[in-house]
Amino acid sequence: MTKPSSASDSAVQARLPHARNLGLLVGAQTLGGASAPIIISLGGIVGQQLASDPELATLPVSLYNLGLALSTIPAAMLMRLIGRSRAYMLGAVLAILSGLIAAYGIVIGSFLTFCVGTAMAGFYGACVQSYRFAATEAVEAPRRPKAISMVMIGGLAAAVIGPQVVIWTRDAWQAAPFAGSFLGQAGLALLALPLLMLLRPTPMAREVSGKGRSLLEIATTPRFIVAVVAGIVSYGLMAFIMTAAPMAMVGHDHSISDAALGIQWHVLAMFAPSFFTGMLITKFGKIQITALGLLIMAASGWLALQGVGLTEFWGSLVLLGVGWNFGFIGSTSMLTEVYRPEERMKVQALNDFLVFGTVAAASFSSGHLLHSSGWFSINSLMMPIIAVVLVMLGWLGWKERGAQAA
Repeated sequence: MTKPSSASDSAVQARLPHARNLGLLVGAQTLGGASAPIIISLGGIVGQQLASDPELATLPVSLYNLGLALSTIPAAMLMRLIGRSRAYMLGAVLAILSGLIAAYGIVIGSFLTFCVGTAMAGFYGACVQSYRFAATEAVEAPRRPKAISMVMIGGLAAAVIGPQVVIWTRDAWQAAPFAGSFLGQAGLALLALPLLMLLRPTPMAREVSGKGRSLLEIATTPRFIVAVVAGIVSYGLMAFIMTAAPMAMVGHDHSISDAALGIQWHVLAMFAPSFFTGMLITKFGKIQITALGLLIMAASGWLALQGVGLTEFWGSLVLLGVGWNFGFIGSTSMLTEVYRPEERMKVQALNDFLVFGTVAAASFSSGHLLHSSGWFSINSLMMPIIAVVLVMLGWLGWKERGAQAA
């Protein structure tokens, strides 16, 4: 019986930390990804109950998105200083506290306290969003889309867990409806802690010497600009519609359970394609799959304009989720080609700050627009924005094909 060569042995050993981390990240995504659906599906509804002004109803969701956006750069700095595992653990601890504070705000009827709780969850959200980048750190460039997709598959389980926590626990505290759901959010973060403690740095994840290019130099490259804009529009439009959808459904005489299930189907559609999105990107290209995602999002807006029945609401939310998956994974994969290893943290942080800053602005405005203009108007806004990004993607594809031909 021949012994494996030392080179083969080393290759296997190099892959082991990544394979182990990938499984842990999928589990952490499953638990961490469930927090956002709880906040988004209930934030506006609880806001309506607690806020004195109906236009402030979506403020808790908007503050969560704002907290996420403002946390992207500090979280990246912290990951660089103390490592991803410890930064992620801190995020989970803050998520436990945020769930407890939000539940307490509901119990005492304080809109301000509830908003503080949802805003605090933003740091955890920034950490969860960076799991997709952590998955690429020990993978060769051609395998990065599949690694990103694998981590985001954890969101598929989160799509079931989050809304079901809402349904199972919303009346657990009879005197304070929905407080139990935010206690459930805290419990999910507590379960994620042991997984995050087990993460270990992979060889490629260790700090690389040198500062690399300046952010300004990187941010002015065509691929960075188009990748970030595509990510902003994919995530921003999705959050814009998703934030307003539960309130729109309840406003059109559908039940809270219908609204929660609509979000569940939406989040399932966000992550279920991850089983094959990476393969599609490898086969057809990052630009092409990103463009397909935006076209599917346009189809979502068209269906929403056809009526206010459950078929239209749920169908448009499903299309919105599928379109987001292709658009966001495609644009993230485009971004990984922009930076060198020593530049990764600052470029990832800038990308997520821009994406989630826009998401926060979108969620701030969606409640006002829903209240002042209605469900149909906010869906109509999607079309011209998507058209502009499709033109940008087409231009980048044409430019890169020309460069390759030369």
